Amino acid sequence: MSEENTIGYYAVLPATILFNPELKPNEKLLYAIITALANKEGYCFASNNYLAKLLGVKAHTISIWVSNLSKMKFVCVELIKNEKNEVIQRRIYPNDSPYNLIKQPYVTNITYPCVIKKTEGMSQKRQYNNINIKIDRFFNFIINKEKQNPENFNRSQELEFFKLLEKLELNYTENLLKIFTKENVEKLKIIIFALKEIFLSNKNHLLIKVKREELIEIYENCKTKEKEYRGTEKEISNFFEYYYRSLIRKLEKA
Repeated sequence: MSEENTIGYYAVLPATILFNPELKPNEKLLYAIITALANKEGYCFASNNYLAKLLGVKAHTISIWVSNLSKMKFVCVELIKNEKNEVIQRRIYPNDSPYNLIKQPYVTNITYPCVIKKTEGMSQKRQYNNINIKIDRFFNFIINKEKQNPENFNRSQELEFFKLLEKLELNYTENLLKIFTKENVEKLKIIIFALKEIFLSNKNHLLIKVKREELIEIYENCKTKEKEYRGTEKEISNFFEYYYRSLIRKLEKA
């Protein structure tokens, strides 16, 4: 599949990026292009050369801009390697706000005949796929610790987070997970990713209060609500977001 064939019908440029004084105008434009190319798969795999042609600059310049977006955590870059440890693909995952993966879907107020409903649906689908991909990638890192941390923790943060998982008895091994049901593995993935989001946010002080039983209880309650609201006006379109917000509310009240 060519890079050109993966480009979406629209690009996203959130206010957190549009009005960011630390980003150059072309870095903001590059981010918008990345979101357009990520519409289908949830990530952009375009090369620096391809992106350079779109923006009329050199490939090296694109590399610098991508690195800056990654450093500021507006994108997450993953290098896919083969058995010989050779890089065969680069994946760029857009993220509209550092450490925040639970934003509401992007919806424009401008109306275009026969277009707005389609683009809103595409945006919701892209965001939903994006968060699931990130949850899976981080979980794989937690289980297979030899892989690169997708969140780029420093060594101190990494050790601290693993201590947290050990304290909460969530430090399962790959062999042990083989006997887990699919539902329990999914539960573990979402709980660990939610803990990571809090850990990297300005609410990380709440982790002092967190208990394993609460994490599971809140998850089960959210699953019950998900089934209860299905097909109604209250239907939960993003379960992780719903769980994360429920967890934050509970911890803030404790």
